[in-house]
Amino acid sequence: MTKGPRGLDRCPSSCRRTGRPEPLVAFDYLREPAAIYRRSFAIVETETDWSTVPADLRPVVGRMIHACGMPEIVADLAWSDDLVPTATAALAGGAPVVCDCRMVRYGLIEAMLPAANPVRCVLDALADAPVVDDTRSARAIDAAGAWLDGAVVVIGNAPTALFRLLERCLEGRTRPAAILGLPVGFVGAAESKAALARLAPAPFLTLHGRRGGSAIAAAALNALAGQARQRGAA
Repeated sequence: MTKGPRGLDRCPSSCRRTGRPEPLVAFDYLREPAAIYRRSFAIVETETDWSTVPADLRPVVGRMIHACGMPEIVADLAWSDDLVPTATAALAGGAPVVCDCRMVRYGLIEAMLPAANPVRCVLDALADAPVVDDTRSARAIDAAGAWLDGAVVVIGNAPTALFRLLERCLEGRTRPAAILGLPVGFVGAAESKAALARLAPAPFLTLHGRRGGSAIAAAALNALAGQARQRGAA
């Protein structure tokens, strides 16, 4: 800013052109969105050990790494061989996407979904659910039971939601098309994901250990949705 004749602040011409005040301190950083995007994925590509990742899963893993900034998660990933073909076929066929929390729900890019797929959060099914001695997330899985069959289920927050989903699958009450089991935390996260990988009641993707979260889970689904769109266009 400069001072006008009466000591008033006056924007320089660059400020008037852009509509933004000129910064007092200018840092040298990349500003152009497309360039940032390209640079980010170039770093993911070069810093990741892809040797164990099948070709059809690479776009999914790349998005997950981009979301968390940790190429080392590759060593802790587990998946079923049919995850990508099954999940993309389900999405291309209009399967619903069911999330365990709203943070995952809001991270999904609905424009990427190939068939105007319905997107639901199990917490929205809780209104009339009875109160029992369990977590809200686990109760929500039961309350949303009718939504789960044939759905791509994305769990990015609550280990208890994944445990309850697995219980329902083993009881024969729920048959999802695929499970992205990526809850995060210190209690139950590692155990629930180990159970998913061991039991594999549906095609699945998980990240062993405590790491996970809504951003990683949403990124994985967005990548699968993109592949499903390409599948439909082919």
